[in-house]
Amino acid sequence: MVGAKYWRLFAAVWGIAGIILILASPMYRLFQISWPVINSGDLVWYHWVLLLLSIVFMAYAEGYKGFQQNFSPRVAARARYLGNHAGLINGLLAPLFCMGYFGATRRRQIASLILTSMLIVLIVAVSFLPQPWRTMIDAGVVIGLFWGIISVLIFALKALLQKDFPHDAELADKLRSKAENNG
Repeated sequence: MVGAKYWRLFAAVWGIAGIILILASPMYRLFQISWPVINSGDLVWYHWVLLLLSIVFMAYAEGYKGFQQNFSPRVAARARYLGNHAGLINGLLAPLFCMGYFGATRRRQIASLILTSMLIVLIVAVSFLPQPWRTMIDAGVVIGLFWGIISVLIFALKALLQKDFPHDAELADKLRSKAENNG
């Protein structure tokens, strides 16, 4: 049973670490694209206004509403589930499990797939914008992703270290009943 305990801990940590890596990669790449434009000295006053508006909007919409209020608590709750009940498949694929691609309610799975599809379409569309307009959006996304990483870390620590974590993991019925029966 000791090996199973360590496997479950590994799965929970891998789920969180994998998601942080998934979020950090585009954040880093977008920062590498945005920073030279911001630092170039070529922006005029209305660029700065739009940049500030984009950053504020994305911090609120993506960071606070998207990550802190929805994604991060659910991810942490699903990592907590893995810490108590990880099997081989959901442990190996822990980041995808934590994101709700499988082992989730049908509604959560559909929502995760739709959100991912919409993000891909937006990423492609924004990549066609000329500079400095692309930077206005990319810089806001960097702030939103940074907020997301911090909120995932905070919620994960709470989920894994506190006795009670009152957030819904949106587990599939089969997994929910397993969790309830095993405590």
